[in-house]
Amino acid sequence: MKKLITVIVLIATSTYGFAQDVDRLIQQNDVERIIRTLSADDMEGRATFTPGIEKAAKFIENEYKTIGLKPMDGNKGFRQNFTMIKSTPVKNAVSINGESIPVSNYIIASKASFNWSNMADAEVSVVTPDMDFRQEYRKYFTSGKSTLVIVDPKFEEFFKQLQRYTNGGTAFKDAPIAPPVVLVLGKYDAVKSFNVSDEVKRDELPLFNVAGIIPGKTKPDEFVIFSGHYDHLGILKGANVMQGDSIANGADDDASGTTAVITLAKYFKRLNNNARTLIFVAFTAEEIGEYGSSYFAKTVTPEKVVAMFNIEMIGKEAKWGTNSALITGFDRSDFGPILQKNLEGTAFKFYPDPYTDQNLFYRSDNASLARVGVPAHTISTDQIDKDKLYHTVKDEFGSLDPANITSTIKAIALSSRTIVSGQDTPTRVAKLER
Repeated sequence: MKKLITVIVLIATSTYGFAQDVDRLIQQNDVERIIRTLSADDMEGRATFTPGIEKAAKFIENEYKTIGLKPMDGNKGFRQNFTMIKSTPVKNAVSINGESIPVSNYIIASKASFNWSNMADAEVSVVTPDMDFRQEYRKYFTSGKSTLVIVDPKFEEFFKQLQRYTNGGTAFKDAPIAPPVVLVLGKYDAVKSFNVSDEVKRDELPLFNVAGIIPGKTKPDEFVIFSGHYDHLGILKGANVMQGDSIANGADDDASGTTAVITLAKYFKRLNNNARTLIFVAFTAEEIGEYGSSYFAKTVTPEKVVAMFNIEMIGKEAKWGTNSALITGFDRSDFGPILQKNLEGTAFKFYPDPYTDQNLFYRSDNASLARVGVPAHTISTDQIDKDKLYHTVKDEFGSLDPANITSTIKAIALSSRTIVSGQDTPTRVAKLER
């Protein structure tokens, strides 16, 4: 009993000591400074391929330089450069049963020009009112078939959300071009004929993750990754503009996560006692297909990556209130239990993702490494089933709870310490066969 009491006292004392470091080194005013900068109007929503994302990248680079991070091996600076093929619609038209469809009522997802002029050119599918369109639409985009999808007007709100970021497309240079998918909002008793024409311009354009490291002291060939995505939707148009505001600032999504990455880099650099090498990476192009993290995954050896803390939308209270957050894929490794063990003696608690119907584990940047077996999980506080500001111009700094962001960052710092120190190694995630 005396030994047990001694162990409990040591754990409590250790946690208290680390908590003091966290409170001293992670300050809310600095957290606010970073997130205000990233979500300011002059960043223009940080859309991929825009001046706004270039400005955001320069800001993150300067933060890394000031902190004293080093570039990843093979990179001269903090940018991890690669190129993508961007497909931009030039001219298109859709008609069904001889009736011309207004632009506001169709979505064309294609990375190359095409023409459909008869019923044999594409399959026809219908999303009826009793179906879950949020689940169904992913099937069409991954089916590998040319498909015309008729979407019931019941789903107009989500249809309009898809229109915001389904416009042409982006792909790696050597990627095969997927068959086109066309979604039309409306009711049709029967589709007897259709015509779709889409002229697309294809350009090879630069992209860049921003990554820096703190080399490990005793286990430099074992890596722990802290990540978030710094891109967002940019300047919205048409029906997406609200009360004269067209900038989708992306304060929660995901300036909050990127702020956490920068803050944690500063914290661990000041401690300067990490056994394993720490990688801090702000991913690009998450909003258009997780391309930044997909490229990054090709530059590291998965077996050397011990864990990945991907941080996505921590700007507001979780469903359990303050001092709480969810972890996606909680049951896929013992990553979560390790983090919770390190938080003993604190008020903070991590919970399994309650939104399993949303498939969040494979919808954020952790997925690129989780697919190859890395215990890569996303930490979030977003109540995604109730979040009315998600992907709107109202996702601004003023909608956030800076105290919640700060407490979550502190919890990640505390909970990661035995992984960073080399004491704990999370079990691997089952590889996803595709």
